[in-house]
Amino acid sequence: MKKFVIAAAVAAIGAVSLPALAQNIATVNGKAVPKARADLLISQIAKSGQPRSPEMETKVKDEVVLREIFMQEAEKRGLAATPDYKAQLELARQSLLIRELFADYAKKNPVTEAEAKVEYDKFKAQASGTEYHARHILVEKEDDAKALIKQLNGGAKFEDVASKNSKDTGSATNGGDLGWSAPDAFVPEFSQAMSKLKAGEMTQQPVKSQFGYHIIKLEESREAQFPAFDDVKGQIIQRMGQQKVSAFQEELRNKAKTDYKFSAN
Repeated sequence: MKKFVIAAAVAAIGAVSLPALAQNIATVNGKAVPKARADLLISQIAKSGQPRSPEMETKVKDEVVLREIFMQEAEKRGLAATPDYKAQLELARQSLLIRELFADYAKKNPVTEAEAKVEYDKFKAQASGTEYHARHILVEKEDDAKALIKQLNGGAKFEDVASKNSKDTGSATNGGDLGWSAPDAFVPEFSQAMSKLKAGEMTQQPVKSQFGYHIIKLEESREAQFPAFDDVKGQIIQRMGQQKVSAFQEELRNKAKTDYKFSAN
């Protein structure tokens, strides 16, 4: 009967201890390292986009236990009481609290899909019009441009002449290809000359701009292309969310009663 009582007592102790042990990763010099620390660090890492894996969890546990070892040594040396540590701790406290303030505001004031759609439609309307796929050759002197136009009219291939002579190194390697662009992507002189061309045509006179003299060839034109709403919705919501938080920051700044004069920036 006595043996049965002892065995039952041991079993009861085990039933109480096992859940408690499960809440700790380890002990360091007699002090428990709670599992909650690792869980918090893992959740923060996961928020940054890193997938959770057994390898990652093991590294986090290593890190948490090492931190406990180092913290104990720092406290033993009295570093937690130094003015420098206390000053840095206050700065860290401020940063965390401010971050939580804006995270809380963003959570309680989310950008709706309807708001994002209004913003999308506004940009889409601004982007409407014609896009042009053009090539060009850029040279410094007008006479050089005229000589090259003569070569091109004589049968020289535009891409070859551009690669060899254009000082616009960004496009010269691609035979002068500028890709698809709206007219306002170029300086006015260039846009005006380009928009007058038909597909396959080339300017017969050098086009002067602040960069030099251009020979422009229009490959083709089309109605401006714009991505579907679902393709850019996430980006729009993210940008509008940042704008909301910035407006909230400005509101707090303007409402605050302070004698401090902020800089213009």
